[in-house]
Amino acid sequence: MVRIPPSLSREKPLHWVASAKKDYLAFPIDVQDEMGYALGLAQLGAKHPKAKPWKGEGPGVFEIVEDHRGDTFRAVYTVRFADVVYVLHAFQKKSKTGIKTPQDDINLIAERLKRAQADYERSCTP
Repeated sequence: MVRIPPSLSREKPLHWVASAKKDYLAFPIDVQDEMGYALGLAQLGAKHPKAKPWKGEGPGVFEIVEDHRGDTFRAVYTVRFADVVYVLHAFQKKSKTGIKTPQDDINLIAERLKRAQADYERSCTP
């Protein structure tokens, strides 16, 4: 069971960066359900037990990994910003050798985190 911090008075909005939502919606329904639950917890300020820190981008960036019928699906999101959760990337791991994330996906996440930062800063300026 996941505990929701009692101090929360509202759910943070979920923002999808670039094609992340379209890619997520292409996942099997069972994968969407589990990842959706994890993202919902993030919106409430909690962390799903399967959420693990994403290495390389510093604090506040997490990854959810779901295996489904021999395939592996991932969603990377950030809770780094006070008022919003950004989903940076959703993808199916295609590599057949090793568990390492392809460099293209790593670069895409870094670029989308910068886009999320710029979007957040724009929305905070009057």
